Amino acid sequence: MVNTKMKIQNIVCALFLIGSLGTTLQAQDWAVFRGPDGDGVSSYRNLPVQWAADKNVAWSVAVADGWSSPVVAEGQVFLTSAVVQDADAEKSAYDLVVASYDLDSGKLAWQTKVFVQPETAPRIHQKNSHASPTPIIHEERLYIHFGHQGTACLTLDGKIVWKTVSFEYKPVHGNGGTPIIVNDTLVFSVDGAATTKVVALGLEDGNPRWTFDRESNAPRKFSFSTPALIEVNGSQQIVSPGSDVVHGLDAKTGEMIWKVTYDGYSVIPKPVLHNGLLYVCTSYNTPWIYCIDPSGKGDVTETHVKWSHQKQVPHTPSIIVRDELIYMVSDRGIGSCLEAKTGEVVWQERIGGNYSASPIYANGLIYLQSEQGDATVIEASRDFKVVSKNTFGERTLASYGVANGTLLIRTSEKLYCVRNQ
Repeated sequence: MVNTKMKIQNIVCALFLIGSLGTTLQAQDWAVFRGPDGDGVSSYRNLPVQWAADKNVAWSVAVADGWSSPVVAEGQVFLTSAVVQDADAEKSAYDLVVASYDLDSGKLAWQTKVFVQPETAPRIHQKNSHASPTPIIHEERLYIHFGHQGTACLTLDGKIVWKTVSFEYKPVHGNGGTPIIVNDTLVFSVDGAATTKVVALGLEDGNPRWTFDRESNAPRKFSFSTPALIEVNGSQQIVSPGSDVVHGLDAKTGEMIWKVTYDGYSVIPKPVLHNGLLYVCTSYNTPWIYCIDPSGKGDVTETHVKWSHQKQVPHTPSIIVRDELIYMVSDRGIGSCLEAKTGEVVWQERIGGNYSASPIYANGLIYLQSEQGDATVIEASRDFKVVSKNTFGERTLASYGVANGTLLIRTSEKLYCVRNQ
């Protein structure tokens, strides 16, 4: 009888431990652009699917100019912005700031001015902002990047640890691409009017560790893509798309492992790795999506491109790859589902609106956010099905931030926290 009771207690303890582990595994902070694995996929199963100005809004707070996406860790939401110094001037300087908000209440915890962008700074594109790269939270530190204006590291309570303008270059249309963490370095692409590099800074001090000079003769050298960190045959690679070429680099040294050439510039979407295959979009003028085997060496354009597809590929939003299917939305609002292994079209439907924000996947659903502020939630399946449509009626180019049961949506006017009420 005692043994039976002990067995039952052991089973209950084991089930509790498994349940606790499951909760821990799902409780992943959205601490970088496109989430924990940088691919737009969330493990949360309780995100809201319906909202409006008067429905499921836990809080909202006014925010300054910027299209960086919100990130979340330890109950804090972090966001960068550009605060105009003289709103009445034809061309003004900006305070480049980072702010922290309480996830539960939306209350501003702190705001720190990191850089000042002078009024002589180059003009930006009408769809860009002076604060577009997304912050990164890593090991109790906050890393922020303003492209040609500089890079910085702060504590999670807003104190500056270091800041640097390590590479001065002339941008085209302003800053855009977000850095990634690679071991003990911060890696980002520098693709300006003439300067084309991939750069690694030390996390501890911001000093350059290595640089890679792109091999590209593209007539338009500027691009804005966020690199991806992948693993191939047990070794780490950094995948960095630029104008007319995507490079696979050694994560430790920055040396080139492979490259694929194409015709494209102003490249924005972040690459995605799925089941050993890499998916890269080429942006302007005619966007293609390339499926690449990243195991090659040297120029693998003729040998390691598995397939390519041209119809309704996005210039700007990144893609979702899930369960051997690719989901994407073009800038003009055409949604597509492709076979990941072959590129064959499963379905293609008009969703409506224009798109810059990258979609997310959660609990079998794809969340799409249009520039007009309309959100469409569809099923992630071989059959196109709209689950809901929602709107705040405010311009939106930033991608979603995600927390447990929570969507964070940045518009031109506010940061919204959306939860099931």
